Amino acid sequence: MAILSSRPGPGSPDFAANSAAYEALRAPLLAARERAIAGGGERARQAHLARGKLLPRERINTLLDAGTPFLEVGQLAADGAYDGQSPGAGIITGVGIVSGRACMIMANDATAKGGTYYPLTIKKQVRAQAIARENGLPCVYLVDSGGAFLPLQGDIFPDEQHFGKIFRNIAEMSALGLKQVAAVLGACTAGGAYIPAMCDETVIVDKAGMIYLGGPQLVQAATGELVDAQELGGADTHTRLSGVADHFANDELHALELVRGILGRCEAPALAPPPRPCRPPRYEAAELPGLIPANPKQAMPMLDVLARLLDGSELVQYRERYGTSLICGTGAIGGYPVGVLANDGVLLGQSAQKAANFIELCCQENIPLVFLHNISGFMVGVQYEQGGIAKDGAKMVNAVSTARVPKFSVIVGGSYGAGAYAMCGRAFGPRFMAMWPNARTSVMGGEQAATVLALVRGEQLARQGKEFSAEEAEAYKAPIRDTYGAESTALNAASRLWVDSVIEPADTRDWLTLGLALAAAGPKEPTRFGVFRM
Repeated sequence: MAILSSRPGPGSPDFAANSAAYEALRAPLLAARERAIAGGGERARQAHLARGKLLPRERINTLLDAGTPFLEVGQLAADGAYDGQSPGAGIITGVGIVSGRACMIMANDATAKGGTYYPLTIKKQVRAQAIARENGLPCVYLVDSGGAFLPLQGDIFPDEQHFGKIFRNIAEMSALGLKQVAAVLGACTAGGAYIPAMCDETVIVDKAGMIYLGGPQLVQAATGELVDAQELGGADTHTRLSGVADHFANDELHALELVRGILGRCEAPALAPPPRPCRPPRYEAAELPGLIPANPKQAMPMLDVLARLLDGSELVQYRERYGTSLICGTGAIGGYPVGVLANDGVLLGQSAQKAANFIELCCQENIPLVFLHNISGFMVGVQYEQGGIAKDGAKMVNAVSTARVPKFSVIVGGSYGAGAYAMCGRAFGPRFMAMWPNARTSVMGGEQAATVLALVRGEQLARQGKEFSAEEAEAYKAPIRDTYGAESTALNAASRLWVDSVIEPADTRDWLTLGLALAAAGPKEPTRFGVFRM
């Protein structure tokens, strides 16, 4: 193994300025995390507690094995959306250890608008189920929800990726042998009633849990029948009369203990131990913020970044002297072997060819891939188009698309245009995807987009015999830059679930280690590449 040397650190001239710039970018994300963790606010939390219920994060902590981590997915979903009514999209999702087994946990947050399902709530839960399926994880549904948010039913109910997808996923994962367990801790109404009804085993809490397709008000409106909620769909009804639920729980703590018992008896594997000894990097991960340039137009020292992520700061580079704008190499993180692809400049034809070949080798040896994005895109210009850069880029995109080894993506700087695709963006199936707080992603940079659109506008006006002065062009470009600036941030990406998490640079190694451990214990799939255009 080649040991990476690294010079930048607290004594370097730009370190303090870089660290200060990073902290300024981090502040809005810390505020967003606080909003998500607070749920529906103090008044809603107190009302929830007054009903004798645990808060949703307390439920998860009680369910998890003591002292084990919780890898949260989509914490910042819906931040800034729906007038702030659904922080975290009203559901908490993530991977945790229950009775020694890694599980995907999905807990409705009834403090946030009664835990009702907004469009992003569904997107978040479907994403959590996709992670569970790909990594071979059983699922636990901690149900406490008023069902669909009816004013937005057109964006919730009818389409392929809407509410019905959740139920279909439960059925398909059960068919794959991935245990599906529900604990009904509060309301479970209308279509949402199918979550516990379709699970392999369901627990329901006495006097708190309720399952019904139509609540008391709907029953009265439809049939004129007056009925009590517990008589209609409570724990006694469903465990003694209907058989919709399997286990009667006296209270929430009893329910969560029953769930732990169910998971303890299932066949789900424990996390796979690393095949190699885990060795810390030779340089401190806490120094990473000081390596992020305060000016995003400046290059990030990617080898110095890797020196703070890889075991022993060791990397065997592949074709080190060829296609140098993309670093490819093998190493380990947390004792798990990895193939790393890290941008060190704009993607050129040679870089893309090198990446495709490297991905083939990693797939042949069943080595997971880690993509570190800091990419403005592919090189443009007559020379490069005539040299076939589209064809070379297609080779890389083909390899990324069809590789069936576990893939992980972290946007550490910029991730723009087709470069974001080639580096295993969201559409290309990374097991987990994250951004650093400073990172940005969009179809192109705001300045480039504003300039392109201004040129197009100028050509349109010229055809009409009109002038487009420099002052008018600048006024035209300003709002475009502002829009791109707002939409490209890590917070906006996380709010829309374009990424699973926004992580601190210093936490990147731990985040990747958890993902690699999950993938190592999950199902394996052989790779079959498509046709590469030569």
